[in-house]
Amino acid sequence: MSKRSGLVPIYGNYHGYYSKRPFTEDRRLGLLPKNLFVGKRVLDVGCNEGLVTCQIAQSLRARRVIGVDIDESLVRTAWKRRRAIWSQQAPPSISENTPHNGTESPNKKRKRAVSPSRAPQPDYFPVSCEHMFGPLSIPPQSTRLDEFPHNVTFRAADWVNAEIAEDTEGYDVIVAFSVSKWIHLNGGDDGLMRFFRRVYTALKPGGVFVLEPQPWDTYGKAKRMDAKLKETAKDLKIRPDDFSRILREVGFGQVEHRGETGEGGKQ
Repeated sequence: MSKRSGLVPIYGNYHGYYSKRPFTEDRRLGLLPKNLFVGKRVLDVGCNEGLVTCQIAQSLRARRVIGVDIDESLVRTAWKRRRAIWSQQAPPSISENTPHNGTESPNKKRKRAVSPSRAPQPDYFPVSCEHMFGPLSIPPQSTRLDEFPHNVTFRAADWVNAEIAEDTEGYDVIVAFSVSKWIHLNGGDDGLMRFFRRVYTALKPGGVFVLEPQPWDTYGKAKRMDAKLKETAKDLKIRPDDFSRILREVGFGQVEHRGETGEGGKQ
């Protein structure tokens, strides 16, 4: 993180962002097709404390999810959040040989079928369990690295300007919730265009970019956080209403608007 940021969240790196609604499903994810992430390799840019990242990995059944944020302390919190969410997940059934009708069969043992379409059950144990007994340990890695919590990784990096190791394999889906304004104010029009081109290059053929642009009228308050942001804002020519056109010019295909959550952003 830049020294000039100090404790001011000039990158949108708010601490405690999810404190008022911990472990509740993010409404923005509800706007997306239910099967968008199933079995996919996903990058979450500006992952903050990792709530959305973990939900995509756990409940939406992504094969692999990488969360990246410029703030190292947020990334440390994200790793802790992964463990906390894992601690509240329902345990797998231990009744593998119990027949469906609840009675034992003398001739045939019924094994529990593993359904790839069934997501783990989150929020099975109350938060108070973790407060009383502490979080559960992450289980040893097995051959099923595509299952939560092993399918989640967090990285501290300025992804707009620097690659991470996971980029080499490419992504099926890249998510950018509430970060375009901060990229725009810190990097100017050039920085925003660099971000869009980075996303296009990092996506596999047929990949999907999920973008939540912040409205232009929210830039005013944000730029007052820091003198450099305010100076950069003076030269901005691109507006959020231009994003659809610009994304098509970069090379993206159909741009689809999925709706609004009523929380200041739209997709």
